[in-house]
Amino acid sequence: MELKDKKLFLLDMDGTIYLDNDLFDGTIDFLNRVKEKGGRYLFVTNNSSKSTDAYVKKLESIGIPASEEDFLTSTDATILYIQQKYRGRKFYCFGTRSFYEQLSAAGIDVVTELCDGVDGIVMGNDNELNFKKLEDACKLLLNDIIYIATNPDWVCPTAFGYVPDCGSVAEMLWRATGKRPHFIGKPRPEMLTLAMEKHGYTKEESVMIGDRVYTDIASGYNAGIDTVFVLSGEGTMADAEASDTPPTYIFENIREVYEKIK
Repeated sequence: MELKDKKLFLLDMDGTIYLDNDLFDGTIDFLNRVKEKGGRYLFVTNNSSKSTDAYVKKLESIGIPASEEDFLTSTDATILYIQQKYRGRKFYCFGTRSFYEQLSAAGIDVVTELCDGVDGIVMGNDNELNFKKLEDACKLLLNDIIYIATNPDWVCPTAFGYVPDCGSVAEMLWRATGKRPHFIGKPRPEMLTLAMEKHGYTKEESVMIGDRVYTDIASGYNAGIDTVFVLSGEGTMADAEASDTPPTYIFENIREVYEKIK
C-alpha cells in the first residue's frame, strides 16, 4: 500500500511535528489532510514526563486541537505491562510527579521514598531529577529486583539542542550498578501494536513517522509496518544508512510528508 493510501498515521512529536513551542511548517496541513482522507492520526511518544492531559494542553497551545484519545504514551504501555506481569507489586517511582500520579491512578503501588517491601523500580523521563533519586536507585539495585524503564531514548530535543532522556540516566545507573532496565517504549513494538488493535487498523494500513531511527523507525520495523523517517529532529541520513532497521521512506520534514499524501 502506498503512503498516500495509509489509514493510521502513528506520529512521534518532539522533532517530528514540533520542537519545544515551535510548530513545524506543514504539520497542520498534514493533520487536516489525514482527516480529509478519512484516516486517523495518533501521537505516540516515549516521553513519560508529562500526563496525556498535559500533552493535550501542549498541542492546543501551539495550535493543534487534540483530545486524550489522540495519544498513546510510553507511560500507558508501562502501566499495561505492570498490570499484566507485576500486579500487586510495590515500585519505587523514579520520575516526575506527573509520572507518579499516572501510575498511582492506574492502581499501581508506587512510592517515592525508600521503604520496606519495595519489589522494583519503574523509571520514566525525569526533568525533575535530583541526586537523591540516583542514590536511592543505586541502593535498591544492590538487590535482585524488578527494574523497568519507559523508554531508551538517549536525549530529548529542545530549541537549543538536547538534554538527557531516560536512556542516558539508565546508562548512568548501569555504570554505577551494573544493572540495566527492561525498556517498554519504542523501539519495542508493543505501543504500535496496541494502537493498531485499539483502533482497528491492519499493519498494511498503518505507518510510523518519526525523527529517530533507533526508536521511532525501529519500533515500526519491529511491529511489521511501514515507516517514515524525517530529518527535522535528532536523526541524520547517516543514522538511516547505518541502521539494521531501515526506514521505508525518508523525507526532510513533515511538510514533505504532506506533499506526498495530498
